[in-house]
Amino acid sequence: MCGIVAYAGEKQATSILVDALKRLEYRGYDSSGLAVLTDKGLEVYKTEGQITNLETKLPKIESSCGIGHTRWATQGAPTTINAHPHVSGNIAVVHNGIIENYQELYDELKSEGYKFVSETDTEVLAHLAHMYYKGDLVDAVIKGLKKVRGTYAAAFICGDSKQVVAARKDSPLIVGIGKGENFLASDVTALLKYTRDIVYMHDLEIASMTSDKIDFFDFDGNPVQEHTESIEWNVETAEKSGYPHFMIKEIHEQATSVHDTMMGRISELTGEVMLGEIKLSNEDIMKLDRIEIIACGTSYNAGLLGKYLFEALAGIHADVDISSEFRYANPVLCESTLLVAISQSGETADTIAATKEAKTYNCRTLAITNVVGTTLSREVESIIYTRAGHEIGVAATKTFTSQLIVLYLLAIHFARINKRLDVDRSKRLLVQMKQLPGIIQQILNNKELIKKQAVRFSKARDYFFLGRSLNYPIALEGALKLKEISYIHAEGYAAGELKHGPLALISKDTPVVALATRASTYDKMLNNIKEVKARGAPVMAIACADDTEIQKYVDAVIRVPVTDELLYPVLSSVVLQLLAYYSAEDLGCPIDKPRNLAKSVTVE
Repeated sequence: MCGIVAYAGEKQATSILVDALKRLEYRGYDSSGLAVLTDKGLEVYKTEGQITNLETKLPKIESSCGIGHTRWATQGAPTTINAHPHVSGNIAVVHNGIIENYQELYDELKSEGYKFVSETDTEVLAHLAHMYYKGDLVDAVIKGLKKVRGTYAAAFICGDSKQVVAARKDSPLIVGIGKGENFLASDVTALLKYTRDIVYMHDLEIASMTSDKIDFFDFDGNPVQEHTESIEWNVETAEKSGYPHFMIKEIHEQATSVHDTMMGRISELTGEVMLGEIKLSNEDIMKLDRIEIIACGTSYNAGLLGKYLFEALAGIHADVDISSEFRYANPVLCESTLLVAISQSGETADTIAATKEAKTYNCRTLAITNVVGTTLSREVESIIYTRAGHEIGVAATKTFTSQLIVLYLLAIHFARINKRLDVDRSKRLLVQMKQLPGIIQQILNNKELIKKQAVRFSKARDYFFLGRSLNYPIALEGALKLKEISYIHAEGYAAGELKHGPLALISKDTPVVALATRASTYDKMLNNIKEVKARGAPVMAIACADDTEIQKYVDAVIRVPVTDELLYPVLSSVVLQLLAYYSAEDLGCPIDKPRNLAKSVTVE
């Protein structure tokens, strides 16, 4: 959730730390701070608000070693005193995660004479390290963390030496290797400007970093040999490329991300899907009698579409659960169940915990994620990467449509193996999928019409999104996008549920977005449109380009190119993303940094 950076080298540390933090600000931006080593010892600077607030507060400092943090508040208000780093004596720490036994440690440390000044759980880490420090920071960190229950990515610095010590459990940390300098961050984005050689830290691992050396240890202090990887991303992928916001840039990148997600995985000539990443034999797939999908937020909406696809195409019963609910339920799983965990970051705490819980039932496990080397990827048997590229905007766009593509590919793959989908139908579907990038570009080229409709209704207090069958999950996603970035109250509903309560809220002041693309439920959708029109609601329909009837019943139509009816959810998703974006833009909202939200939810 929060962003962590550290530097040890020969250059000016503060400028590097601030620059790296700016690249992590999407992970949290309630407050920020630095702790650096100077000739005077350990100096700490922090403030509430965005990193520019910190930058203006910093004096000219000579330092070549330090740690930094940008925070998304989970415990304690977003104030300067609660901002990281937290200090105990001459030791400072920055932390991402949750200390579950905070109260127990708080009471123990208070009895030892330690004083707490903040409302955060992180402060116990600083005091624990200080309590055990006898000249060896690695030893102090290990001894302190052995008393901790919870999750953490943490970086410590001590005024005695130009050394950074980091530790990880269930939250991401990455070490960057340079020449005469080394780096640490919670996301590779922060490091690309400085190095492409990185090490992904593992759970319960310690790193000791100076300007010329990095050592890794387990929690018993034994040395660990780590593997260095070279990152192919360039820093430009994390820049806006001339767009006013990352979100609109990433919406436009979907023609590419959808193509890349399919690349090398389909053959429209044979009707086959090639997913060499999954460690399930044909026999294993044929034995599956149930698929359990777990996810949160946008990924959960993708999972709902996956349920339709697995059942309609592959004939395999599928259930979808919110990860935070699944992990506290009593799931019925067995060896013939496939757990599919979906997380754009691969670090979603509830999804990781739910996956660990599911593994105790000996079911098969598969993850769909966008980031290589994440915690989730190490918890499952099989991983399918969405190849969407780095996504900075808090509201997921290209990662969502790439998740949908992976679910289509999985469903088709399983359907072919189960002989539920003949070669001709599979070929036709894959041909249409291959055309999606070009069709998405056509929608993007028509964005001014979508913008016009967004502006028309942007002053509404409430919105309804209606869909049936495959379009229902997209109605939920459309509502989520609108409320996330425009702060307009929006609800997504299965259209058939209107008369079971929600119709009471429909009025002339309630715009309704009806997903009315061609499907077996099209006629019923028209009836639902008539129901809301009869209550005076303005209706905007998303319909097929060849639909000559729809305009008779609605106030506005946004048309999408004709494709296979199974694939319209992908196209409708792009339209709804643009609708949300232009609504928020018209209202002057901070689109890339919506209030109270962060990109990667690595705590419960």
